[in-house]
Amino acid sequence: MTTSTQVRPAPQPRPEAPPWALLLRLVTGAVALRRWAVASLVINVVIVVTGGLVRLTASGLGCPTWPRCSETSFVTHPELGVHGAIEFGNRLLTFVLVAVIALTWITAMRLRDESRPEVRGGRRRDLRWLAGGLLLGIPAQIVIGGISVLTHLNPWVVGIHFLVSMALVGLAVGLVRTTWPARPVPVDRGAAVVFARVAFAGMVAAVWLGTVVTGSGPHAGDLNAVRNGLDGGLVAHVHATAVWVTIAFTLALLVLSRTRPVVLLLAVEVLQAALGITQYYLGVPVPLVALHLLGASLSVAAAANVLLAVRRGPTTHLLLRTRADGADARATAAAAR
Repeated sequence: MTTSTQVRPAPQPRPEAPPWALLLRLVTGAVALRRWAVASLVINVVIVVTGGLVRLTASGLGCPTWPRCSETSFVTHPELGVHGAIEFGNRLLTFVLVAVIALTWITAMRLRDESRPEVRGGRRRDLRWLAGGLLLGIPAQIVIGGISVLTHLNPWVVGIHFLVSMALVGLAVGLVRTTWPARPVPVDRGAAVVFARVAFAGMVAAVWLGTVVTGSGPHAGDLNAVRNGLDGGLVAHVHATAVWVTIAFTLALLVLSRTRPVVLLLAVEVLQAALGITQYYLGVPVPLVALHLLGASLSVAAAANVLLAVRRGPTTHLLLRTRADGADARATAAAAR
């Protein structure tokens, strides 16, 4: 018996990927954009908390000028002490924010939606606007932050600085909802949509009044910073009234729409209200104030989520799909048949 041995050709070496291939993978596709959307939301919340810690440690003027840290240097130095290190560290975190948001915007600009290639070649204008809004918010925040330093932490300027941060958190929530499969919550009654909008407006009012309370309180960001001169106790009660109105409309919305976004909003509101009451009667201790700042960011995020989720009647929502999403949808449909 004769046997023959077949000689297989040697495998061809794979071409080496260019050094920029990994970077392209980071900014290509729906999955990448989903990840960057979440990262954008997280970093915007983080920088709110770290900015609050600068104020709570009286380090708001740790770098006494802007854009330099001091008259002779862009970086901190030992003469500025721990306050200079804290403020300069927060400024350095801005570069992380810039990197994350810039990569988010690049990914959104490069994205082609595979579910509708016939519409503008698959380009998603809504995603580009949301990512572009986040990107434009960064220079606005840098300038407002600089003005707050140059005006020696004027409480009204600091309040605007915080409100813009909250707007960026809301934009990031919109981007997360659009890139992830977060479907709208259809409701039969128009009152539910109205309640969702009023709850969101109440949240905006409560957050703004919170900045006014802060401007009249003890945590000014520097021992010599001016205050707004308002009666802190009176403003705190007005702020509390806005919070209770927001909770009341959220409860009314829960009666009409017992859904996860509404339950989440109510839970965050109740926890945030409990924190606010506790810190008020304990003399605004720094740890509770820091948690209250985190709660403010989460409250705005939850309120924006409800505002974008609740829709009147049957509705269609343009989801960003990947090949895996499409395969899952086809498998589900086949199983149903």
